[in-house]
Amino acid sequence: MAPIKRLLAPLTLASFTAIAGCAQLSAQSAAAITPPASLYDRVLIDSQKAQAINLSLLADRLAQADVVVIGEYHGHQASHLLQARLQQHLHRIHPSQVLSLEQFTIDHQTELDEYLAGNTGETEMLEDAQGWDNYRGSYRPLVEYARHHDLPVIAANAPAQVVRCVGRTGPGYLDRLPSEQRLSLPAQPFLDTPAYREKFKTAISGSHGTGDPAMAERMDNTYKAQLLRDNTMAMRILQARDDYPEHQIVHLTGTFHSEERLGTVALLEQLAPDLSVVVISPVFWPADSSAPPLAGNLGKGDYVYLIQPLPPEYRDRNRQLSAMQERFSSRPDTSCDTD
Repeated sequence: MAPIKRLLAPLTLASFTAIAGCAQLSAQSAAAITPPASLYDRVLIDSQKAQAINLSLLADRLAQADVVVIGEYHGHQASHLLQARLQQHLHRIHPSQVLSLEQFTIDHQTELDEYLAGNTGETEMLEDAQGWDNYRGSYRPLVEYARHHDLPVIAANAPAQVVRCVGRTGPGYLDRLPSEQRLSLPAQPFLDTPAYREKFKTAISGSHGTGDPAMAERMDNTYKAQLLRDNTMAMRILQARDDYPEHQIVHLTGTFHSEERLGTVALLEQLAPDLSVVVISPVFWPADSSAPPLAGNLGKGDYVYLIQPLPPEYRDRNRQLSAMQERFSSRPDTSCDTD
């Protein structure tokens, strides 16, 4: 497939920054962008032109992309509805399609395949593959569309227990894994980019700080666990390209893994620079009605989609802390002993 870099010329992070700094919506364009009407609705924006675009035209523009990455806020109705509709639009144009999911881990590909082949039921698959709690409301339509059209579905994320143990004990945990399990993971599991490292540090240190050496080590381990996810997803996308030549890959992921062309996307560009990757990222409509909806957000993706903010989970800080403590204490104890 012809690289979209020659057809569409996706923007680099530097060019996104320039756009964010100097591109301004005309009065006519700004007036045409109205807030999403509900939590199911979204407003699609072409970041390069800073203009609204409809779904059919977006699908036409993405038809020649090798990989389409649709970032999401997990559980947001507008994210998942957009993903499902864009999957269908792209499939009509490009029938050879692969669905790649952060929401399933590579150690459960067999369970996912068994379900797609009709050998197990949905509940069996979710129990055996440790599916996310919001699967039925968020990802079922995409997996069912793939199943009914005999499209491959890729479990793209790193094994949950391995990620937790890297976060708990550090990157050396991978060296203690059985050889077969270690070979299923990326050869270089902690590749990153300086921009992503800084973004992660900013996101984490905003609530924890880095002065304490023990806390700094914990943060570094947490970052390594994040990189293991990103590198595994990049590896699985590239494997899917090899296993299914000429197929377009539609990859769903949390927006932190892809926005600003960082995370998984930056790794794909390092590992396969000729691969054409288009990024679509969510942006919350500002709570301040006077604030420009695209201010500082055009750099998050080749295309962005404006959505309503989710309601706050808690307003009582003490109740929030109690709920978090209960949530973590109810997690199954993870043993990081590989003996």
